Amino acid sequence: MWAAFIAFVLIMLALDLFVFGGRKAHKVSVKEAALWSLVWVSLALVFNAGLWWHLSGTVGPEVADRKALEFLTGYLIEKSLSVDNVFIFLLIFSSFHVAPEYQRRVLIYGVLGAIVMRAIMILAGAWVVREFNWVLYIFGFFLVVTGMRMLVMAEKEPDLTKNPVLRFARQHLRIADGDHGEKFTVLKDGVRHFTPLFLVLILIEVTDLVFAVDSIPAIFAITTDPFIVFSSNIFAIMGLRALYFLLADVAERFHLLKYGLAMVLTFIGTKMLIMPWYHVPVAASLAIVAVLIGSSVIASLIATRNGPRPRP
Repeated sequence: MWAAFIAFVLIMLALDLFVFGGRKAHKVSVKEAALWSLVWVSLALVFNAGLWWHLSGTVGPEVADRKALEFLTGYLIEKSLSVDNVFIFLLIFSSFHVAPEYQRRVLIYGVLGAIVMRAIMILAGAWVVREFNWVLYIFGFFLVVTGMRMLVMAEKEPDLTKNPVLRFARQHLRIADGDHGEKFTVLKDGVRHFTPLFLVLILIEVTDLVFAVDSIPAIFAITTDPFIVFSSNIFAIMGLRALYFLLADVAERFHLLKYGLAMVLTFIGTKMLIMPWYHVPVAASLAIVAVLIGSSVIASLIATRNGPRPRP
């Protein structure tokens, strides 16, 4: 299953890069983003059905039902938490005045880096959980603190000028001023310089790394099976770029979603902390996460029914 899934991911990435216009700069339309979002969600559901069918025939329907439900719950959690990435991506692109036609290439390489980083973190996390089961309580405490912090900081936008990674890059890399299209490096007077778009790529990668620290422990509350954790994460990441372009123009209408995501993290962290006394069924976790996310989406749409809220 590992080999088949990794081969599938590599094939899809190759198709995206070399067949479906991944190397051609263009502005992604809402129609194109909606189509790709539908494709990725459909592929995730088909994969889950295939996983259930395979396990049902090899280890029995009881295990197949449990693993399929774990995948679906993990995918919903990862997909929901990835929405928060969209808000940060919008802030980064707008701060650097990146034209829409160049954003797609940045996000393609961002996804490639995210897949590698998450694979390493998931495999390391699975080993740590297997060897030191008590680390799940640390994950739970961390998620509760993170969720509470998100509730408090939901309306505050980070100041990119104070980002230590960005400051370090500006101090130690040769940065070429001006607009250089979708290039990450250029030659000036025979010397290789990095473009501002490369700084954007660095921030995108760092952003995903930070969010992975939240999202990966969250799915370990649902399952410690590394294949389920990895596959649900990767499906969410592969669909992140399409989700960004789908929500880019209407993100302000979903500003209350941040509160829903914060409550999801707090719930999952609490679920991990109370495991010695009560195990929340996976089906109940799926229902609670769906209600929290759905309620925050509906509340956002009601609050902005007369148009997006004004920016502070």
